[in-house]
Amino acid sequence: MESADMLQSTHSTHEEQRRARRKRGFTLIEIMAVVLIMGMLMGLVGVAVFNQVDRAKVATTKAKLKNLETALEFYRMDNSRYPSTEQGLTSLVSKPSIEPAPRNYPPGGYLQRGGPAAMEDAWDQEFLYESPGQHNPHSFDMWSLGADGATGGEDTNADIENWSTENLDG
Repeated sequence: MESADMLQSTHSTHEEQRRARRKRGFTLIEIMAVVLIMGMLMGLVGVAVFNQVDRAKVATTKAKLKNLETALEFYRMDNSRYPSTEQGLTSLVSKPSIEPAPRNYPPGGYLQRGGPAAMEDAWDQEFLYESPGQHNPHSFDMWSLGADGATGGEDTNADIENWSTENLDG
C-alpha cells in the first residue's frame, strides 16, 4: 500500500506542477509560434488589401477621365471648340486668358466639384491633354501615365487613355 500511496503522491505532485505551469503563462516558443503565424496571415491579408487599393485607384482614374471628357464636351457645345493644348484642362475650372477666348463661358466653370484636384489622377499626377489629339484628331487626347508615372507599363502601371476603349471599360 505504501507504494500505491507513494505513486499517488508522485502523480499528484506532477499534476500540481503542470497546473502551476499553465497558470504561469505561455513559453517563449509558444509565443514565437503565434507571432510567426500572425505575421504570415498579415502578409497574406496585406497583399490582398494592397491589390484592392491599386485596382480602386485605376477605377477612380478611369471615372475621373470620363468625367473630364463630359466636361470637355460641354465646353465644346458652348464654345464650338475644345480648349487648346496651351489652354489645357484648367479651362474647365477658370476662363482661359490665352486665345482663342471662349465665347460662352459659364460663371462657375465646367467642373462643379473638385476644382484643380479633379484634373489629377488617383496618383496625384495631372492628366495629360492634347487638342487636337494625335489619336483623336477631331477632338482631344487625354491620358494618365498610371501608377509609375511613366509611359507604357502593365497592370496598375499601364497608361489610361481616352482613345483606348479597353482601358476605359471596367
